[in-house]
Amino acid sequence: MGGDTVTNLSFSHDEEFLPDQDFSEISSIVSVLTARDDLKIKGENRAIIGDDYDALVSGKPDELSLQRRASPLQSEAEQRRIRNLYEKILQSYEMQSSSLSEAKSKILRYSYTPGKWIEKVGGMKLSNYEVPNTTTLILIGPRGSGKSSLINRISKVFEDDKFASERAQVSYNSSVTEGTYFLHEYVIPRYSGSFCLYDTRGLDNCFSDNIDMIKRWMTKGVRHGEPVIWASDSQTFKERLKCKARGHHCQSSDIRMVNFVIFVINGLEVLKSMESANGAEMSYTQMISSAFHTPYLSFKDDKPAVILTHGDLLSLADRSHIRVYLGELLGIPPIEQIFDIPESYDPITELTIVDMLRYSLERADRNLPGRIWAMHKISRSCLSASFYLVIILGILVAACCIQHAHKRMIPKPEPHIDWHAIRHLWSD
Repeated sequence: MGGDTVTNLSFSHDEEFLPDQDFSEISSIVSVLTARDDLKIKGENRAIIGDDYDALVSGKPDELSLQRRASPLQSEAEQRRIRNLYEKILQSYEMQSSSLSEAKSKILRYSYTPGKWIEKVGGMKLSNYEVPNTTTLILIGPRGSGKSSLINRISKVFEDDKFASERAQVSYNSSVTEGTYFLHEYVIPRYSGSFCLYDTRGLDNCFSDNIDMIKRWMTKGVRHGEPVIWASDSQTFKERLKCKARGHHCQSSDIRMVNFVIFVINGLEVLKSMESANGAEMSYTQMISSAFHTPYLSFKDDKPAVILTHGDLLSLADRSHIRVYLGELLGIPPIEQIFDIPESYDPITELTIVDMLRYSLERADRNLPGRIWAMHKISRSCLSASFYLVIILGILVAACCIQHAHKRMIPKPEPHIDWHAIRHLWSD
């Protein structure tokens, strides 16, 4: 219900809304976003009133009429929910001047280390968890979603050097090249070793071809320099990839287990898919929905963080609309778990990057696996006790058997015959 209502919203594309715009216009933007649905509700009200009137005149108010009478209230409540949601999303683009430095300090100044935000629940202690030396976050998303560009943005934010050369190779024209072919590890901040980001090859439109490789990443770990091969890749492509690798010696010897997933989505492609009736363009949202809901990408109940890119090519109204749509499509809160990071250098975008990393690192720490010896400590104690009990019982049974066998081996004494008492038997 909510998803259908959201996707029918209309927008005004006459104005571009930038982050430094006057946010006193938020209420007017929200009014534009929901005006069409308000008119739709009024039309529904007139139709329902007419149906109820006919039923009352006939003296037979049927069950359908009673159901329809409740729908205007439900629709109005849904509209209020959407209006409040849009207001919160638009207000999220506003920030306090000190917010950025405070947010960065929680990761840098206070020296984030893996396991820093572990929740010690269920009697568990820090020593009970498998804490990695470096927290590993992996970026997964469709081709051209901007994963490599996002890594460069993140690196520059945490190094406070906007003029530094870009670390990740960015594909200028995604229609000519497929971009990233090999897994690349980027330590953030550079040389710190506290956490790292893994850049990956873009997903194919047919997501089923990517499942085996993704399953391998999430269950076996990732390694810097490893080639990414999809099931649909031809033998010619695989040979080309080997040539690019220049041998297997370029692969790292360290295999890192993935601690959390960041799912990157091209906002422009989502908008095209939403507004198009063409099946080819609609397949983009279908593909990201299938990929996002793959159980391998989730950690218990925690689904991946979602990054919305290419927002600099869209109006603020469109970006808000896309976040609401993705929230309904993916089943996650659009304000807390969908982060809008456009290709722009401004404090709001930098704050969003820091908030996204804080969110991801907290989830990574919260879902660290427990040590085997800690998880099975009680079980092992019970097993040990049972083992010793079995040994004792075995010893007792063996002792009884030996004692019984010993009794059988002892010869019975010869019976004593009193010859004097029976002498009369042969005297006759």
